[in-house]
Amino acid sequence: MPDTNPQILLARRPQGAPVAEDFRLAEAPIPTPAEGEVLVRHRFLSLDPYQRGRMDDVKSYAPPVALGAPMECQAVGQVAASRDARFKEGDWVLGGYGWQHWSARKGDALIAVDPKEAPPSTALGVLGMPGLTAWVGLADIGQPKPGETLVISAASGAVGQVVGQLGRIAGARVVGIAGGAAKCGFLTGALGFEAAVDHKADLAAQLDAACPQGVDVYWENVGGPIQAAVFPRFNIHGRMVMCGMIAQYNSAPGSAAVGAPPGPNLGPVVRKRLRIQGLIVFDSWHRYPVFRAEMLAHIAAGKLTWKEDVVHGLAAAPAAFMGLLRGENFGKLVVALD
Repeated sequence: MPDTNPQILLARRPQGAPVAEDFRLAEAPIPTPAEGEVLVRHRFLSLDPYQRGRMDDVKSYAPPVALGAPMECQAVGQVAASRDARFKEGDWVLGGYGWQHWSARKGDALIAVDPKEAPPSTALGVLGMPGLTAWVGLADIGQPKPGETLVISAASGAVGQVVGQLGRIAGARVVGIAGGAAKCGFLTGALGFEAAVDHKADLAAQLDAACPQGVDVYWENVGGPIQAAVFPRFNIHGRMVMCGMIAQYNSAPGSAAVGAPPGPNLGPVVRKRLRIQGLIVFDSWHRYPVFRAEMLAHIAAGKLTWKEDVVHGLAAAPAAFMGLLRGENFGKLVVALD
């Protein structure tokens, strides 16, 4: 076992987009698990847009990362030592914490992962928090019906690619919005979406061509100009799942995204009887066992696939995370601690 625990700490709170100086590489002692705890050796770290919000000292649904503390994330790893009878050395688990190589976690915070069912890294993506987000949001809010049009922003990302595939399983006509020909080709090719819209081109014209019957369900991951373009195209009784607003994450709390147009006129919410609802996946972790079983069945039936964007080594995490906020990742972004 190594002598120290490499970590990446929050060195200062960002002013706008994070920069390298907001992070600091450090070494700490490997934690010793207390009674009821498990020492987890991290193998994969999850990088997700929500972590940007944790860098700000503002009131939210979860507390901010403290200055000088490891950056927040979920990790998949193996049990190195256990003081919880439910886990033994070598077990794979979801629930490690932080941009670091090791963490000591309460056994109640861990979920066993069977690497024979799917690669362990999928517990951070299609079989993890992003996948659960898609599954819950579509079931509870989006509720796509056969023949309806489902539009997804950031559709090639960790959540978007799962939303689209679950929408297709439900019988919806799926249109994904992504940046660039490669991502759009992935949506209509590997994922089988009916159409893809490149937000770097003429967004309005592409949406009109891809959604001739209007939009019934919109999955919002981005906000800003994309939201403004989709909103007028809603049909009566449309549903908008508010999952994320990455276009605004680097703006000051409470302000609009830099350079963004004014928000949509909300008058049509009344006229069209629209439903707009926010989603925080941590409200639904109790549904994880049902979600995982259903998703594994879809995978076994060949109805569900996924794409990962893997970077290697803890030191690569800050640059990869900053790229994620700029939309540079292609698929679910994970850090492999080789």
